[in-house]
Amino acid sequence: MMSIGIGFYLFVMEALWLATGRDTFYHQLRFWLRIFILTFAVGVASGIPMAFQFGTNWARFATSTGSFFGNILGLETTVAFTLEASFLGILIFGWRRVSRGVHLLATGLVVFGASLSAFWIISANSWMQIPHGVHFDEAGRVIVDDYAAAIFNPDTGITYAHVLVSAIEATLFLIAGISAWAILHHRTEQRTKAFFLQSLKYVVAMAVVVTNLQFALGDLSGQVVAKHQPEKLAVMELHWDTNTEGTGVPLFLAAWPSFTEPRNIFEFGIPNLGSLIATHERHGKVPGLTSFPEHERPTTPETALAFVAFRVMAILAVVMFFQMVAGCYYWARGRLTPERIAAYPRFLKVWVWTIPIGFIAAEGGWIVREVGRQPWVVYRVMRTADAVSPNLNATVVALILLAVVVLYAALFWVFVHFVRRTISEGPSFALPHATQAETVPS
Repeated sequence: MMSIGIGFYLFVMEALWLATGRDTFYHQLRFWLRIFILTFAVGVASGIPMAFQFGTNWARFATSTGSFFGNILGLETTVAFTLEASFLGILIFGWRRVSRGVHLLATGLVVFGASLSAFWIISANSWMQIPHGVHFDEAGRVIVDDYAAAIFNPDTGITYAHVLVSAIEATLFLIAGISAWAILHHRTEQRTKAFFLQSLKYVVAMAVVVTNLQFALGDLSGQVVAKHQPEKLAVMELHWDTNTEGTGVPLFLAAWPSFTEPRNIFEFGIPNLGSLIATHERHGKVPGLTSFPEHERPTTPETALAFVAFRVMAILAVVMFFQMVAGCYYWARGRLTPERIAAYPRFLKVWVWTIPIGFIAAEGGWIVREVGRQPWVVYRVMRTADAVSPNLNATVVALILLAVVVLYAALFWVFVHFVRRTISEGPSFALPHATQAETVPS
């Protein structure tokens, strides 16, 4: 996610630098490139365990679906990642070795490579959600009938857009939070403070578009779920009984299911809003969970988890929207200047506190996406219980999970350590023509 988001920010800064000739954009590009390199390194290392897990934990799934699923993930590595890594060399080491136009092209191709990588991953996952273009033979193995139909299934396009924008949104708030933290810790260094204040304002300007676009994409994504995975929609809303004609489904702001009966023991919502969002009609029909066989829907604990995760995602999206509004208000009132910003430490601290919320919201969305379709690993085709490796017991899974958690915790610590050190050093204000040959970002 961060590679896409920070890469997008770098491309915008470099394009503005070439268009305007203002060195402030160049300084932004060079500083945040250092953070981008860290995210790329951590992203490569953290992505390796996923490939191994298909063999250790999901061998039967890999065996059955490898002719399509394996091909798609192979394309992610051989096409997208290779493209990104190749042009990353020019982005990092190409200063004064290629023209500025070629360097901008390299930056754009790095962002395109990261985005293409996300596309192939989303395409593979979307096929698991809505498996089109294939059939299973007598041995239970996938036979591809139509690659285009499988890759561009009804879920791929909208989910890809939703994930891509969420990556940009989450990373923009990361940049803004880091900038706010740096301003608070560089109180006496006016030039450095002005630099990070510029970063904050650039993020606010971009967030005006991104936060609003994400609401529209979220609605479109919900329409796809309502049409193709109606039981998942019922899970997201803890909606048990199909509404009768002339009545609408409420949108529950808070609810909790009974673990013994198919009902909620507590619920509080807005009448008819659930139908309005799902069908765009006040009394639109929304199938309830009880209209599906019990063995083809998630368990009650899974239902509760998906319901809560969806609310976390939605609430944090609203928080980011109002954070953007607050940023616009402070900017319009002339408070986002090096001279005045010190008088508003709470404003800056709120931005620091919001650093993780975009990523938490994204995780909430993935929980809804994966838990909400249970008990299927490939929707209505292969059950999750039939996809795991044979003789895989809870102890082995726990040990693998522990190893992954320890590895990711170590990578996170390394990332935070070097980001903090980079921020403490602050940006370089060297001009583009200051050196004849540069081999690393200043």
